[in-house]
Amino acid sequence: MRLLHFADLHIGVENYSRTDPNTGLSSRLNDFLSAFDELVDYAIETRIDAVLFAGDAYKNRDPSQTHQREFAKRIAKLASTGIPVFLAVGNHDLPAVPGRATALEIYPTLNIPGVYVADTIATTTLNTPSGVLQVIGLPWVRRGSFLASHKTRDMSLEDINTLLRTRLTESLAEEFKNLDPNIPAVLVGHVTVEGATLGSERSMMLGRDHYLFPSAVANPLLDYVALGHIHKHQIVSQSPSIVYSGSLQRVDFSEEAEEKGFCVIELDPTNLPGKRFVSCEFKPVQARTFLTIDVTIPPDDSDPTQRVINSIASKHIVGAIIRLRIQVPEELESMLQEGAIRDVLSGAHYVAGIQRDVLRSHRTRLPSEATKDLSPKEALRLYLGSRSTDLKQTNRLIQSADLLLREELEGVSEDGETPKTHNT
Repeated sequence: MRLLHFADLHIGVENYSRTDPNTGLSSRLNDFLSAFDELVDYAIETRIDAVLFAGDAYKNRDPSQTHQREFAKRIAKLASTGIPVFLAVGNHDLPAVPGRATALEIYPTLNIPGVYVADTIATTTLNTPSGVLQVIGLPWVRRGSFLASHKTRDMSLEDINTLLRTRLTESLAEEFKNLDPNIPAVLVGHVTVEGATLGSERSMMLGRDHYLFPSAVANPLLDYVALGHIHKHQIVSQSPSIVYSGSLQRVDFSEEAEEKGFCVIELDPTNLPGKRFVSCEFKPVQARTFLTIDVTIPPDDSDPTQRVINSIASKHIVGAIIRLRIQVPEELESMLQEGAIRDVLSGAHYVAGIQRDVLRSHRTRLPSEATKDLSPKEALRLYLGSRSTDLKQTNRLIQSADLLLREELEGVSEDGETPKTHNT
């Protein structure tokens, strides 16, 4: 039995975007849909038995009609080929007001064959080409709705999250009791599990997160735990495998080094519980490249613009989202020709910014208390010492300064004549 696990599609993320002249849509929307198309085509061509989506189809709780249409097209394409699709509701799929429909609720409302939506904690049985599969759905839960029977008004947020964690763990334990040990079983959830490495999803969170301990989802009757909500692909633990597939596209530069894709899981239904898991393979997609280019200009550089251009030329920038960070000495900043630099960056998909980190000249200042009683010559000697000037140079400068001071005091110019005064 082969399963496909993905999550955090976030259709609607349009930062670092431009309008596609052919479609009129955001170029970043096309990025997310292209990655989704890769997944759909893979599932159909390799005959995946079931697709498991662990939440957050959209960026916003109220997705546009265009975003809903594009997501539905691809879900319908999967279902029309006989692949069951299981969708867990994520926090970005929930409306802000209780009682309103979730972004995924249209599927059970229309009773579309082969598409299942988990908006409550429950177990669903899927009939796949390779046999029956039990799926426990763990959607994102609202604190207020889930804890409605508890008096939480006087509780701190930490205490509320602790209570929520306890209730969720108890609810899952009830579902585990009802599993048939003779049938493969997985859990599909949108939740933070303690020990997972967080990423850009922090900036996209719609409130303070609750979390579960790994033990809450690591039941021996489960053959695999498919999670969403964390954008970085990672295996939290094994036996059973608790896995975040990660998101399908990079959201910002914090995900620059992360591979994006989905997971393909193989189970052997003929084995006993705890022995059915065969493998989990991460399949990268062609996600949009994010690239940071750092350039440091040395103080003796005669052509800082060319150095920046050479650094850009050494990178593959075509089609990438670029940010350029230039560290430049103060005295060379005016020599940077931003127009020429932007011309070289014209092959990029988007230039997120050209940042200049100007290195200001360090000016040594002596404490006023240490210098107020010094003669000019003593103050100069102290200053030169603070600049680590060698003794020979110090003496030469002191002599020159002594001469200038003496001339000033005597009121004599360099040609030996007394300066004339002018009456006003």
